[in-house]
Amino acid sequence: MADFRTHISVSTAAGILYGMGGYQAGLAWESCVLGTALCSVSGMLPDLDSDSGIPLREAVAFSSAFVPMLMVDRLQRLGCNHEMMLLITVGIYFMLRFGIAEAFRRYTVHRGMWHSIPAAFIACLFAFVASSCVDMNLRLFKTVAVFVGFMSHILLDEIWSIEYRRGRYLFKHSFGTALKFWSQNRIANMFCYSLLFLLCFIAYQDEGLMNRFGYDSHSVPHTASQWIEMVRSYW
Repeated sequence: MADFRTHISVSTAAGILYGMGGYQAGLAWESCVLGTALCSVSGMLPDLDSDSGIPLREAVAFSSAFVPMLMVDRLQRLGCNHEMMLLITVGIYFMLRFGIAEAFRRYTVHRGMWHSIPAAFIACLFAFVASSCVDMNLRLFKTVAVFVGFMSHILLDEIWSIEYRRGRYLFKHSFGTALKFWSQNRIANMFCYSLLFLLCFIAYQDEGLMNRFGYDSHSVPHTASQWIEMVRSYW
């Protein structure tokens, strides 16, 4: 598989191109730099399931630093003052640094379901839910940056699983273990897709997303009782 330096180099290069594309599309340069950084950091996220070493340490450190940064806009919209925002972001940092990271160490295996296409969507949906701003284009720009960085990692892992020897291509045993939709572990598959559907549902609740596509968020059912009433109205 590709080493840490290769992953971070490719995700950073992809982030630079992505940021330049955003700038050409009319986004502010500050937003483009943030998109570049998110893409670069997201290139290390799949290594959260690594057992030890530099990839795991760096992935956890960068994730713990960037997630609170993504939530600044949301906390401002919730009316939190600076002191409360500081307390919440510090709490998020420690939860990720010592809680989520430890859960990954204990309950995941390298090249498991966290190295998969559904995991890439989980990462970008998490970024979408965590960040909140009035400009939906900017929010989607951040979300796609995370997806591009994550995908650059698992694509590289698949490319490094192919070797060219003596005039022919050889596939390693690791081929197909990164760019996949499910693994051999049913529990991991169920947990991964349950988390994906949960994040999709939470994103569905977002008023900004509904308004972006021309829907009245107040007319869309958000609770179980509202769903039941909507189903009854069709009968």
